[in-house]
Amino acid sequence: MPRPHRRRQERPREDSLDRLIAGWKRTEVRGGVEWYVQPLTAAQAQKEYICPGCRSVIPAATAHLVVWRADGVLGDAADLAARRHWHNGCWKRT
Repeated sequence: MPRPHRRRQERPREDSLDRLIAGWKRTEVRGGVEWYVQPLTAAQAQKEYICPGCRSVIPAATAHLVVWRADGVLGDAADLAARRHWHNGCWKRT
């Protein structure tokens, strides 16, 4: 006997701000400025980025850090829009 078709409940989509804020992150202070630092695993890293520390490419599928200001005056959305992707070693050297 065939099973009845049940409609799946759709999960609400989270925008990137909610997803990053809800994800595992830590705060660090560098040069008197507070920063959010969130590690990305190789599986999560789906695009190529330029590291601001060394100006070289962070290839897709490479674990790295996403960093954005925690104390910006323009609000969380503006700070998140200005986030940067760093090599782990480059961020440690700053």
